[in-house]
Amino acid sequence: MITKEYFEKEVAYIIENAIREDVGDGDHSSLACIPENARGRAKLLVKDKGVIAGVNFARRVFDYVDKKLRVEVKIEDGTPVTYGDVVLYVEGPSQSILKAERTVLNAMQRMSAIATKTRTFVDLLKGTDTKILDTRKTTPGIRVLEKWAVQIGGGRNHRFALYDMIMLKDNHIDFAGGITKAIDLTKEYLAETGKDLQIMVEARDLIEVEEILQSDGIYRILLDNFDYEDTRKAVKLIGNKCLTESSGNINETTVRHYAECGVDFISCGALTHSVHNMDLSLKAVK
Repeated sequence: MITKEYFEKEVAYIIENAIREDVGDGDHSSLACIPENARGRAKLLVKDKGVIAGVNFARRVFDYVDKKLRVEVKIEDGTPVTYGDVVLYVEGPSQSILKAERTVLNAMQRMSAIATKTRTFVDLLKGTDTKILDTRKTTPGIRVLEKWAVQIGGGRNHRFALYDMIMLKDNHIDFAGGITKAIDLTKEYLAETGKDLQIMVEARDLIEVEEILQSDGIYRILLDNFDYEDTRKAVKLIGNKCLTESSGNINETTVRHYAECGVDFISCGALTHSVHNMDLSLKAVK
């Protein structure tokens, strides 16, 4: 995964771009009817049920918009919430509260949905040694927020992007001319460039698993769209030679069955691409 420094930069980019996109040359609705020196207080209200996420992101947004805004957090990231809960209060210049409102809500609604779905999968895996992973199937421009939400929900992050791990999938293998050739070329590339990246290889069947195992230095084998029986066979075949990951056909019904096959990880794109935003609102406190 990315470094803490890079993570912080990504979050800063998102906030800067979101405010640019939403505010433009000014929040004219607020400028038109709210005095510049007016002060106010608002509460972030939950109108749904799930796991809250994005509280620390909200702090950063409010601080970016106006350092005079003060945030009082009542419920921290990763906490189960229900209808009527108040997550935080924000107090300060009224114009600034309204300027930050939509960016805070948009991010927290989506992050909370992802954290909620992730927590569901984490709970389903209790009692096993298998960990749930996200994927790169994220919303362009806000990947760091969505992967942050997976962590808040109790899941783990897969690679962050194309640059922090080698992942040889079916198209790489087919374009390269086969599994062994793709692996050999990858090792040559890493040696030539001096890059220290883990190598992960996707297998489409047990025959491909056997071929992958002929090469040393493989960090993880991805068992893509394997059924339960072949997953168990693959895990036994791989043993302690490298880590294992299941993907494809992963949902709330199947995830436990795949975990019981003995895989180390299960990756699920639905954590980030198939969620229903949590209903949140920011209401003025009179």
